[in-house]
Amino acid sequence: MSPKVSRRRAGLVIILVTAVLIAFGVRLIDVQLVSASTINADAESKRGVSSTIFSERGSIVDKNGEILADSADRFDLTVAPVNVKEFDRTGDDGKTSEVSREQALGEIAAITGQQEAELIGVVDAALAIDPNSNFAYLSRGLELAAYEKIRALEIPWIYPKREAARVYPNGQVAGNLTGFLGADGEPLAGLELSENQCLAGVDGEETYERSADNVRIPGTEVTLTEAKQGGTLKLTVDADLQWYALQVLAEQVTAMGGKWGHATVVEVETGKVLAVADYPSVDPNDPGATATEARGSRAFTAPYEPGSTMKALTAAMVFDKGLSTPGEQITVPGRFEQTDVSFGDDWAHGDERWTAAGIMTRSSNIGIAMMGERLSASERYDYMLDFGLNADTEADFLGEESGTVHPWEDWDPQTNYATMFGQGLQVTAPQMASAYATIANGGQRLPVQLVEGCETEDGFVETEPGEARQVVSAQAAADTLTLLEATAQSGSLAKEVAIPGYRVGIKTGTAEVSAGDGTYLQGQYMASMAGVAPIDDPKYVVTVSIMNPTTMTGSAATAPAWHDVMAYVLQSNRVAPSPSPWPTIPTTF
Repeated sequence: MSPKVSRRRAGLVIILVTAVLIAFGVRLIDVQLVSASTINADAESKRGVSSTIFSERGSIVDKNGEILADSADRFDLTVAPVNVKEFDRTGDDGKTSEVSREQALGEIAAITGQQEAELIGVVDAALAIDPNSNFAYLSRGLELAAYEKIRALEIPWIYPKREAARVYPNGQVAGNLTGFLGADGEPLAGLELSENQCLAGVDGEETYERSADNVRIPGTEVTLTEAKQGGTLKLTVDADLQWYALQVLAEQVTAMGGKWGHATVVEVETGKVLAVADYPSVDPNDPGATATEARGSRAFTAPYEPGSTMKALTAAMVFDKGLSTPGEQITVPGRFEQTDVSFGDDWAHGDERWTAAGIMTRSSNIGIAMMGERLSASERYDYMLDFGLNADTEADFLGEESGTVHPWEDWDPQTNYATMFGQGLQVTAPQMASAYATIANGGQRLPVQLVEGCETEDGFVETEPGEARQVVSAQAAADTLTLLEATAQSGSLAKEVAIPGYRVGIKTGTAEVSAGDGTYLQGQYMASMAGVAPIDDPKYVVTVSIMNPTTMTGSAATAPAWHDVMAYVLQSNRVAPSPSPWPTIPTTF
């Protein structure tokens, strides 16, 4: 070969080598400088995987810690069969050992209550259908404790799937208050929604690295955020009392042919709500089985005209101004007639010689109007607001209505008097229970409290219910209790409401049902009863209302339920009987 050809070939080789080196150099520069961040990020995304550390929603409990709503999250344990193989596990001593797939599946089975062979069969069956199978269920519906044990095994090829669930062990009992969650685990109603900030947990997050075949690399776990468990919401409600009140109420509403009803119990010395029962009531385990309008608490959300239960408040106002006494002698005519105003009592009568206590006992609209007109409209309006009417209660229940007391300047002459005996205005059951508790508490109104507070990992945070206020004097409150006791002693329902051993006081009410446009629904009534016991040392207020009872249309429809609930409250709380002798309260002269 000539020297010239040799030099040509050598030159070509040099050129080719140089080109290859240049190409490698360009690629190296691209990899190391130009595309380094992109390549690293891509590699990291294939190696680094985020995993959720699940939190648990908090419980709702009654005043004694009994569970009304509880978390019951379940976990489905899934696996990618193609990745099921042996792996290395590093123990607490730092030593690494190989774990076979049979051992790992056996460990899982020991926790789930299955057999090792069963789980091996699941994996093998999936691979028989598809050698590249990426999904199969190993176990379904695991509780959180079991899931946490499996997670601690650090098996790289299993994956949990969370199914949020909620359990209400008492069913309809307090379902009107707790509310419920949707199928997706989101709160939809009641305290579940309004107190979600307390109840909701916050999931944590961890990362781990996986190999090229998607298997978790043991020992690479790093916790980014710890899970924060939901708090425990503690209510003032007594679950046993709530259950009893619901049973009694359901029986009475059904017996009276009513549309619905509610019963409320308030502790006088604290303002705490011990029970708010609604019938019909929702079972939060299956809210779809209950009509939409009955899935909440009508006690809080359905204002009604209180009727004659309002008379106790009117009397307290008059007593507070020093304008009457329980024994004041008043001659009550058979008709109240003034310019632009005319009304009578529910029964025809001539002139009656009643004391103020007798006016309450006979539930005379005319008599209470004669007493109430001694106050100006503006004075009575201010008292109503002080009693807590026309405003949401401090319980701040979701969807709560404030009722309606129109400004006194808007009252026509008839409404001016009608509001004295409970028409022309609307209230809610907790408002009325609170007003009677105010009278029972020496005239001091305490905030209505439904939630005690929230217990979290950081401690117990009490609910701040608000400030107390003196609405009427202690003497005015005591005088009003005398009128309520007279009604229980010698009113038309004296036998029905008597509780052996205890002095009690009550007031009945029957009001037409407002259509919402200034008119009334023909033939429809709300029957109510509110009362206090023991009168000598007031502890509890109970109110019961039934919408449109048909078997018995008057307020007598509520008497059996009021009696049974109040008797249960007194006896279950071991309240001492009233000392003798009991007073005789004059009602006529």
